[in-house]
Amino acid sequence: MFYSRQAVHPRNWIQLDSQSTVDVFSDASLLTNIQDTKWVLTLHCNVGKAIVTQKGDLRRYGMVCYYPKGIVNILSLHKVQKNYKVTSNSSAMTGFLVHKSDGTSHMFTPSKKGLFFSDVKHNIGHILINAVNR
Repeated sequence: MFYSRQAVHPRNWIQLDSQSTVDVFSDASLLTNIQDTKWVLTLHCNVGKAIVTQKGDLRRYGMVCYYPKGIVNILSLHKVQKNYKVTSNSSAMTGFLVHKSDGTSHMFTPSKKGLFFSDVKHNIGHILINAVNR
């Protein structure tokens, strides 16, 4: 999850991760109000430890950890379910549908490797955030 910045995942992907217990973003353009934290978070991943000391705001979602050396933006499925209804139809293999309070919903679809993601660049207005093309 937090090794080389080489093109493992497009920067505009947000993954919905059922194994993550924290929301961690590496793309600063998706966040506002990035600042140092009063706490230190040590993430254990496949290549060792990542020390997280910053946080930022994800519009229409809330605070997420910010780790600029990461290679992916991750929303914890567990945390998303605390604020949104999440449904899935495994027989159709369509992914996870996140139902927002305004009556709209957004799909996190599986990649070729089976990771559930949302492509913010191509789904502007349908995700939990509003992304700005730069």
